[in-house]
Amino acid sequence: MNASTPAPRPALLGLDWGTSNLRAFLLAADGTLLAERGSPRGIRHLAQPAPAGFEQALDEVAGDWLRDQPDLPMVACGMVGSAQGWQEARYVDCPADVATLARQAVVIRTAHGPLHMAPGLIDRPAADSGRPPDVMRGEEIQIAGALALQPALAARACLLLPGTHAKWAQVRQGRVTGFRTFMTGELYAVLRRHSLLGQTMPAEGSTGSDDAAFQAGVARARQAGPGELAHQLFGSRTLGLTGQLTPQGQADYLSGLLIGHEVVAGLAALRAEGDGDPPPLVLIGEPALLARYAGALRALGHAPAALLGNPAPQGLHQFAQAAGLLTEGPTA
Repeated sequence: MNASTPAPRPALLGLDWGTSNLRAFLLAADGTLLAERGSPRGIRHLAQPAPAGFEQALDEVAGDWLRDQPDLPMVACGMVGSAQGWQEARYVDCPADVATLARQAVVIRTAHGPLHMAPGLIDRPAADSGRPPDVMRGEEIQIAGALALQPALAARACLLLPGTHAKWAQVRQGRVTGFRTFMTGELYAVLRRHSLLGQTMPAEGSTGSDDAAFQAGVARARQAGPGELAHQLFGSRTLGLTGQLTPQGQADYLSGLLIGHEVVAGLAALRAEGDGDPPPLVLIGEPALLARYAGALRALGHAPAALLGNPAPQGLHQFAQAAGLLTEGPTA
């Protein structure tokens, strides 16, 4: 942008409001990200009870933007729309696309104007499948953003979103047709913090990693027989006791075991549910975690087609367009 070109005018406030954190994105009409802020005011960390706590958190993170432009449209995704959030936005059944989400948005009247909240998604497998329902809240907007960034994925893809509860989402013709959830991140945290295994590992947050130990865990997962995970987990302790793994190596071996079991199961499901060659597999999330998953996938012979960061701003922009909140820029 040269000196004579005016700065884009803010056209949208997007909020990615989770359990622990809140992120605010100031966006132009064409989806350009103009500014971004973070806050620790997730729905479990409000300064006061709801609804006043939500009003306060919104004002803290974006009140100056909203006072400068009082008519700024606002959209939100994530746990803010859960039963424990500001107001519940009920799950929408798969298959669904961003237009479906927009049609079933919940509108909250806030001190700064209406806030349009995206509903989550629910996958209800056939009764004879033996699978329980799966739900997501927030990832559906990241998926919409990923499809906006890489439109070719809309035809057919599997989007893997690692995290506390990892999601493997199937996309066909721009719609999420189904998904599976793996509690890999939460299992790792629980085992490391509250089990015998963590007692010989370094404190969380310590620097350094042992990629060889991680890959050894992935390889062990690949060799596992049915129901062997509980036995394999104990190996992260005994390999340390016998001097075959350092304390850091034990943590990375545990990570490799859990991620490896998830990836083995996720790839098996893709093969079982597929109708030919497996779809392109795209990773979405934090770079360090994506690198681990990419390494596990390559070790198992399935290199990812792409690694994306956080496409939530683009997804919130797509959601706002579909909801008719933007008067400029391309249509959804």
